[in-house]
Amino acid sequence: MADDQEERARGLMFRRDLQPDTGMLFIYETPQRVAFWMRNTPIPLDMIFIDARGRVRHVHPMARPLDETSIPGATPGDPSPERLMVLEVPGGDAARLGITPGMVLAHPRLPQSMAERPCG
Repeated sequence: MADDQEERARGLMFRRDLQPDTGMLFIYETPQRVAFWMRNTPIPLDMIFIDARGRVRHVHPMARPLDETSIPGATPGDPSPERLMVLEVPGGDAARLGITPGMVLAHPRLPQSMAERPCG
């Protein structure tokens, strides 16, 4: 989990491998516009962008290793581009697991009063 500024800045940089069904969850203090890049990340990743209600809003598959192109957390025209969480998983895992925009997840760090799938 990357839930502070330092951990979010480092992310999965310099990792040479990432096992299937593992990843890193980035959690922000408040929903915000986010963009990621692959600087110093030598493995392909899928990026799953999640809003404060726990809804998957955007999936960026197979981000290119070491690419410094900005990967936005929202598609053009998204009326609510702010994200609370971003899940990075090994490249190809989102498709393999059937993760698509519109899916909803439960997590205790989502604001439970507004979560589409509250915990507990």
